[in-house]
Amino acid sequence: MEKRLFTLPFIANLTLALLSIIMLGYLLILGKVILAPFFFALLLALLFLPFTKFLEAKLRFPRFISTFSAVLVLLSVLVGLSYFFGSQLSDFSRDIPHLEKQFSKVFFDLQKWVSETFDINADKQFEYLNQGLSKILSSSGVILGFTIGVFSSSLAFLFFCSLFFIFILNYRRVLYCFIVSVFKDKHKGKVEEIVNQIQRMTKSYIIGICIQIVIVSLLTTSMLLFIDVKYAILLGVLTGILNVIPYIGILFSMIVSSFIAFATGTPISTLYVMIGYVVVHAIDGNLVLPFVVGSKVKINALFSFLGILIGEQLWGISGMFLCIPALAIIKIIFDRVDALQSWGALLGEEPKVKSKKRRVVISKNITLEEKD
Repeated sequence: MEKRLFTLPFIANLTLALLSIIMLGYLLILGKVILAPFFFALLLALLFLPFTKFLEAKLRFPRFISTFSAVLVLLSVLVGLSYFFGSQLSDFSRDIPHLEKQFSKVFFDLQKWVSETFDINADKQFEYLNQGLSKILSSSGVILGFTIGVFSSSLAFLFFCSLFFIFILNYRRVLYCFIVSVFKDKHKGKVEEIVNQIQRMTKSYIIGICIQIVIVSLLTTSMLLFIDVKYAILLGVLTGILNVIPYIGILFSMIVSSFIAFATGTPISTLYVMIGYVVVHAIDGNLVLPFVVGSKVKINALFSFLGILIGEQLWGISGMFLCIPALAIIKIIFDRVDALQSWGALLGEEPKVKSKKRRVVISKNITLEEKD
């Protein structure tokens, strides 16, 4: 047993821990342009790893051919999504004048009600509104510059992400050997076990999230089609993707869908949309997550919300999407290191009394069982 020469007092340990967290946060902000696409590419590489292994083991493909095959599949998916959103947004753009007319009518009615109720001069309000709109329109150059900046940063993100995706898949053995060799020989067995478990559970978690996106998209689209809301498919897919951001994603999607329903339908349809989103969220939380994603890497609501806020502060919108997978990987590591298991329990859900797993019989040959 190794003997410690001295033990630092609690306040010194706390100070060092806080300084380390501050320095780590500063480095994450400083390396946002590189680290955000790298982490996203790492998640995609873990997702495509079984596909490349299959090509190399069964079809005898060389490493670079299996890697570029995975890249082609990924690009095909991205092109398909881009075509879908492009066509849907094209239809949406043609109806923008109608939406503006509807919103203008609603705003006029609201303005009239405020004037009659609170005795406020409506002409004065419209004058202030027109001044504000003219200022916004006069700053079109700023808006154009902002739009170009967002577009260029998105292209840079995709470019770096594609490069990192290729490099990680192509040099995965080098990275694996490096991670294992960093630790002492007596810890190598434990490190290899942890790395393999992280790889398996992260892969199953990402696949579960992808399935969750599909199921939530189908449920939301069906609900919106039943209520007869325009752009139901676009709103349904958008809801499925944004649902990756817990609570905030589904809330933002509900607000957007409610506005569309209000502008193109009736106030009662807006109420139905809100109720439908509550039902979809309940199904997602009580059936989709336990049976598809599982609870071993499920982060509780408190740290999910904190993670979203911290991710947005560090990496912006991409940080909001990546924070939950990052917390899931951190929880996997914490759960498998004896000294950190209490932190893993803190990130997870409240432990439940061990009971029989729920099973749902869909048909004679299809039965769903709740995951661990």
